[in-house]
This record gives sequence, C-alpha cells and structure tokens, in this order.
Amino acid sequence: MCAHARIAFGNMRSSGNSWRLMPYSTRNGLRIHYEIHGAGPPMVLVHANPFDRRLWLYQIARFSPFYRVIAVDLRGYGLSDKPEHAFTLRDMMNDVLGVCQDEGVSRAVFAGVSVGSGIALLASIERPEMVAAAILVGGSSAGPRDVNAILAGFEGKPLGDHLMHLMRGYVAPGFADTPLGDYLLKLFVENSAELSPQCIANIFRARGSCDMTESLAGLKLPVLVINGAFDGSLPAGRRTASLIPDAEHVVLEDAGHACCIEKPHAFDAAIMDFLARNGLAPNRHESS
Repeated sequence: MCAHARIAFGNMRSSGNSWRLMPYSTRNGLRIHYEIHGAGPPMVLVHANPFDRRLWLYQIARFSPFYRVIAVDLRGYGLSDKPEHAFTLRDMMNDVLGVCQDEGVSRAVFAGVSVGSGIALLASIERPEMVAAAILVGGSSAGPRDVNAILAGFEGKPLGDHLMHLMRGYVAPGFADTPLGDYLLKLFVENSAELSPQCIANIFRARGSCDMTESLAGLKLPVLVINGAFDGSLPAGRRTASLIPDAEHVVLEDAGHACCIEKPHAFDAAIMDFLARNGLAPNRHESS
C-alpha cells in the first residue's frame, strides 16, 4: 500500500475549517470549544485535568504541518461549558466524539493525557471504528488512586492554589521552579476565577469511577502508552501496556505526568516513530 493511501484514514472537510474562530460543538447538550490547526489526517488531542487545550501547545506546533490537529477543551475548562451536575467519563467522551462528528471526522488518531487518556481509551473500547491509533499519556485504565484526597483539596483554599498544587505534582521535581516550568504552569491558573471547582471535582469523580481494565485484552488497534519516569501513573501505565495486545510503552526520563510539556522533543519523537511503525505517519523531508 502506498504511503498516501495508508494515512487517508479519516473523512475530512475543507481545510477552511482550520481558520474558523472559536468553533463549538453542542451535540452532547453543552458548548464544547475546540481548535483546528493544519490539514491532513485527523489527530484529536484531549488534555488532562486540571489543564486545558493549551497543554498540547508543543504538539500542535509539531504535528499540524502533517495532520489536521483538533485540540478540545474538555467540559469544565478553557472556553467550554462548566456544568456542575454529576456526569460520567462516557459523557465526556461523547463531548469529544461530538466534535469529531461536527467536523466530519470518522476516524482519527486519538491522544490523551490523564483523564484525556481515559477518554481516548474508552473511545478505543466502545468506538474502535473511530480510532486509528490511541496514544495514552499516563495510561491508567482505572483512574487515579487518590480521588478523595484530590477532592478534599477543593475545600478551604483558593481554586488556583489547589490547581497549582496538583500540577506541581504532575511534573518532575524542580521543573515547576524553572523559568519555563513556572511560565507554563501559571498559564493554567491565571484564569482560575472563571473555572468551577464543582465541575473540576466532578471530572475527577467521573474518571475515578470508570475502570476499563477488563476490556484491555480485547483491543485490536495500535496503542502507545507514554509515562514520565516521575509519573505517579507509571505502574498503572506499565500494567495497561502489558494487558493490551501488542501495545508499546515508552518512559521518558526526567519527566512526570505532564511529560508533553516537560520533554516535548522526546515526547513528539516517540509519537511520530509509533505512527510511522503503524503506517500512519506522513511523508516528511527532514534534514540530516
């Protein structure tokens, strides 16, 4: 099969979609904001809790010359609605799939970090026809172990302080205190007054109540699990990779849970190599 045919795995609209200002999907009853960058085979990026679509800033820059990159603001974050009623991980998955439906995407590479990893994994299990490959950063099939401790932090302190506390735990020791690390993490707390502690807490609850471990053995699509060496989810990610047939696992040194912003060069290279091995990478002209 020629290289061009091997990467034509999604139904795509005109590349004119890439410049629309502030598109929203409302298919699941909420306004879900997303951005589109580039043109080519679709790649859907789903961020972690408590970040937003900007968690993928390096990957948008790296992959948009070759892919139609769709970066979604999960409910509760960015410019998306922030509902305070209870919801499930499946509801969050349907938000993301609603974006895909609105954009005419029938099949894509799905990449997610933390709760975004859970959404990508759930889509791989329940809607495998839509998933050309799954990239699971963190990779836990069962969600965080310490949901109650996380939820307790939303009481009695400013939301921005608690979010910063969580994010500092998601990166390697010392990264948050570097000029770059300080700058990057502050991006996600500067708008904390516009966020809902109740909605964010419900995201943690939704992820913690969805255990997909028993379904891993039935997955029959390319899966890459990525962890940082300092990622608290490393044991869970290693287990997930071991239970999915032919899954690959990469551990990035000197990085934590948010390794996509800590070590973007190594992170992006691991993804591009994985996609190339599975016939999903575009032709590239790289200097030696």
